[in-house]
Amino acid sequence: MSHKLTRREFLPAAAAAITASCGSSKQPKPFSGRSAVAVVKAASYSVDLASKIHEGIRTLGLEVKGKNILLKPNLVEFDRSTAINTDVAVIAAAYDVFRSLGAASVVIGEGPGHRRDTLGLSQEAGYWQGVEKFEDRFVDLNRDDVSKAKGFADGVYLPNTALGADLIVSLAKMKTHHWAGATLSMKNFFGLIPGSVYGWPKNELHYYGIPRSIVELNRIFRKTFAIVDGITGMEGNGPIQGTPKPAGVLVMGQDLVAVDSTCCRIMGIAPERLEYLQLAADLGAIAANQIDQRGERPETVRTNFQLIKEFENIRLA
Repeated sequence: MSHKLTRREFLPAAAAAITASCGSSKQPKPFSGRSAVAVVKAASYSVDLASKIHEGIRTLGLEVKGKNILLKPNLVEFDRSTAINTDVAVIAAAYDVFRSLGAASVVIGEGPGHRRDTLGLSQEAGYWQGVEKFEDRFVDLNRDDVSKAKGFADGVYLPNTALGADLIVSLAKMKTHHWAGATLSMKNFFGLIPGSVYGWPKNELHYYGIPRSIVELNRIFRKTFAIVDGITGMEGNGPIQGTPKPAGVLVMGQDLVAVDSTCCRIMGIAPERLEYLQLAADLGAIAANQIDQRGERPETVRTNFQLIKEFENIRLA
């Protein structure tokens, strides 16, 4: 890479994009197709998660043979008293499943926004102990080589591992978020922004606007699949300071908008009231009648997550 997009360059570009977007009378057409989402019960992390994940992939008809797969967990901070990160049991099971299905390669990659020592954080979170040969299979996306891609008005530098993947699997955590309302498979892509270029804690995404940044990243990365860890999620003041919330599910699908909308319904949140999903209405299915539910139905596994006062208005009736 010969040049880094600096904060001084990024912020005017972001402001220009917001101005152009807000001033445009031409709105994207709402998504008109149908999407399948699988909800699979998993009572704890000690059950056979590989079988659960394989079940979801099979019922959704996902083909991975010969593909280069990037598994993107949600690794933010570590506090043993709560449930911040994607559990290592889900990561290990997903790795084994994708290899068994004939993927050409499977790597695990993350770029935490809060901590610079990614390997140290992953060790605290139990990833080294829970994933065999973790260090050999892991890429620190904060420090990966980068290339410039279209997006965020004037372009954005992104990790080559992410840009070169045939499929990015968002191994997200089911959590509330004190600014976005919820953080699920789409918000998990914030970890694809390299800290070596944009710094910590990636404030440029906040300046651009969290909902807009979520959608912009999901416009760039379209070859995706999601496995949301809702076995134990987080409620209240998420994504770091909330409390554990058992939901007992894994939620899977190729349409990340539909996956997040389904997760919201399980959490007792009205997805159409979240700004980032409103902005992503052309990318995937939000309405329940556009989503083909496989496995469990959201209403049968619904468990209302506690919301902070600022988001009481997004509660699903």
